[in-house]
Amino acid sequence: MTPAPIRILGIDPGLRNTGWGVIEAQGSRLSFVACGRVRSDASLNMGARLRQLHEGLMGVIADHAPHEAAIEETFVNRDPQSALKLGQARGVALTAPALAGLVIAEYAANLVKKTVVGAGHAEKAQVQMMVRVLLPASGATSADAADALAVAICHAQHRGARALKEKIG
Repeated sequence: MTPAPIRILGIDPGLRNTGWGVIEAQGSRLSFVACGRVRSDASLNMGARLRQLHEGLMGVIADHAPHEAAIEETFVNRDPQSALKLGQARGVALTAPALAGLVIAEYAANLVKKTVVGAGHAEKAQVQMMVRVLLPASGATSADAADALAVAICHAQHRGARALKEKIG
């Protein structure tokens, strides 16, 4: 019996641009659904920018009805101010799918790269190329969208092991 397709929302958080990508996984078969990015207006105050990200992600969730969400974890940033801003955007990226009742998984950037490219320190261009190979219909036009699709692909590959670990533990 073939398992039912699972629709996965991948999110690459950022304050200026939050990338998103939606795929369907049915067993080991992946299908592209949609991708894009949610932008915030840099001329607005922080609260208004976070609201734009939240509303944009809630719109994506409403439009594409994912079953699960996967979000890239934040790497350590040398600039504390930038790290705080990214952390706030990441909080919105976690909150939107949580409010929609989605199961949320988080993945380190190195694991996403290793899963998609085969090397944990792959360059962005390599990730984008492999996303185009794995999801030829995607035509991801921005690095943010390609990174979000890579996060969704990573989740599709690791979700079975994750579910088994939760069941056992």
